[in-house]
Amino acid sequence: MAISERPAIDANLLSSAITDTEWRRVEVVEETGSTNADLTSRAAAGEDIGGAVLLAEYQSAGRGRHGRSWSAPARSQISMSVAVATEGVPPVGWGWLPLLTGLVVAQTVRDLGVDAGLKWPNDVLVGDGKLAGILAEVSAPVVVIGLGLNVSFDETERPDPNAVSLSMLGHAADRNELVISLLQGLSARLAHWRAAAGADADLAADYRNASTTIGTQVRAVLPGDSEIVGLATGIDDAGRLLIDDAGTTVTVSAGDITHLRQA
Repeated sequence: MAISERPAIDANLLSSAITDTEWRRVEVVEETGSTNADLTSRAAAGEDIGGAVLLAEYQSAGRGRHGRSWSAPARSQISMSVAVATEGVPPVGWGWLPLLTGLVVAQTVRDLGVDAGLKWPNDVLVGDGKLAGILAEVSAPVVVIGLGLNVSFDETERPDPNAVSLSMLGHAADRNELVISLLQGLSARLAHWRAAAGADADLAADYRNASTTIGTQVRAVLPGDSEIVGLATGIDDAGRLLIDDAGTTVTVSAGDITHLRQA
């Protein structure tokens, strides 16, 4: 599909629709390397970026976990980063931010009739296909959260054989409407997250209910390349994954997770 056939994101429309949220300013750029890198570099330079939203129509150096690259055709995704102020929430609660974001993405596309689930810690899946990914990076006193939601690329354009888009699933979604829903949903969830200084009861319950990892046999490759294979039994109150490894519960705060068997 040519770029001219994909409508642009309208920053003015977005700004007018989110005046009652925590987002202070919205910027849309035609191209950048990485929206996450742009916001974290601003924070490192001393700029107060709390409440900032940055979207790019094309990312030439989009990043996943562990620096993996990700790039899709221009205007075929929502490539967005937001800067979340963390004052009043202890660092132990920050781990819920990528999970909270994934939950908002999943609930947004479920409203379109898409049966999306959450793979801990950072993927939104439909079946075995990856519909969206999340990357959170600490740049105290903010956490920058990037999300990439696949909207309109087709099978010949997808950047990874495991990727799936809303259009591939039969949904012709408007990106402006999607961004507005995402930003409104994030703001509402973040208000409760701040009030609870971490995960409130609804957030924890909703995430667990949407999880496709809980109840699944998984392989976890941990930092340092150690490996655990076992049954994912839950998500604890800090947002960490619990794995039953031969009768011993192991708590995983970071790692690459592979689903070996669906529940």
